[in-house]
Amino acid sequence: MTDPREGAELTETRKEFPPPSSPRPRPGVVELHRRILLAEIDRTGPDGHRRARTRRRAAVALATAAVASIATVTVVLPDSAAPPAPGSEPASRASVRLLDRAARVAAAGPAHSPRDSQFAYVKVTGHTTSLSETPTGEMKRTREDESYEQWTSVDGSSRTLQRDRGAPGTLLEAPGKGSFSSPTYRFLAGLPADPGEVLAAIYREAKLNHGEGSGSTTGPDQEAFVIIGDLLRVSVAPPQVTATLYRAAARIPGVVVVPSSVDAAGRRGVAVARAHDGERTEWIFDRETSRLLGERTVLLEDSAWGRAGTAVDATAIIAGGFTDEPGERPAEPLDGGREKGAPPE
Repeated sequence: MTDPREGAELTETRKEFPPPSSPRPRPGVVELHRRILLAEIDRTGPDGHRRARTRRRAAVALATAAVASIATVTVVLPDSAAPPAPGSEPASRASVRLLDRAARVAAAGPAHSPRDSQFAYVKVTGHTTSLSETPTGEMKRTREDESYEQWTSVDGSSRTLQRDRGAPGTLLEAPGKGSFSSPTYRFLAGLPADPGEVLAAIYREAKLNHGEGSGSTTGPDQEAFVIIGDLLRVSVAPPQVTATLYRAAARIPGVVVVPSSVDAAGRRGVAVARAHDGERTEWIFDRETSRLLGERTVLLEDSAWGRAGTAVDATAIIAGGFTDEPGERPAEPLDGGREKGAPPE
């Protein structure tokens, strides 16, 4: 039975310390936070951590607005009966030709023979855009440096070292056998040689968190394109595997060519791209060598992230290779066939 004295004390306490007011956030802010949270969910792996491609936009909100937006998301979920996203048409002929050329260039590159005890090294420079809410409720855009170096165990038995912007470095978990979200050289080397089989495996991965009934706003087609782009950008793969990944990407619906694009290092090229939800993800290739230069995400319409045409994310692949120890840089970086011209038609 409740003690009457406790009830009286509680009543007096509430009078003395009334609960804080909970102002209702503006509808535009709630919707913005809802979209941000859904995007972050889409960009997070099944284990709750960001994938190796962590170079994605992060949004920071004030505590009150964040709680309000999360509460909204629990109620306002994507409509499963919504019309399918654009991009169901087959990849364009121009994109298929460009990806085939890139595949032939990659396949012509020198073979790798790393030891299991070694580390695959990649160096990427780039930037991303973050959003934060000011005390007045306005959204502030900030451009952040996302340059990094990464050393991943060839066989996945050792912990990954990631060094952001020249910092001392962070040790991540050992990837083990590897996966599409945490690739190792041995995992990639073990993929099927047939592009159709590889693409089927990637779609199985994509549908786990982005398939029908998942509540994802990305969808398996876009996620498959993103997965392949991440594998090409943040890992070192055998030349034939890289070629297979390019040919698999050519089978994804909605892939097109963008005649002119520029990576985070200012290098211009031609891009293979796919549009989704007001954004276009571009893989940028050197026009002469068909070498993959980098990737960027461009807004197709005005939004809180910026005006149409803004590159909210951009990366540039600077170097790759193998080292004996994490933290070392390769004495002879691999070109992976990237500096070679395409073989004759």
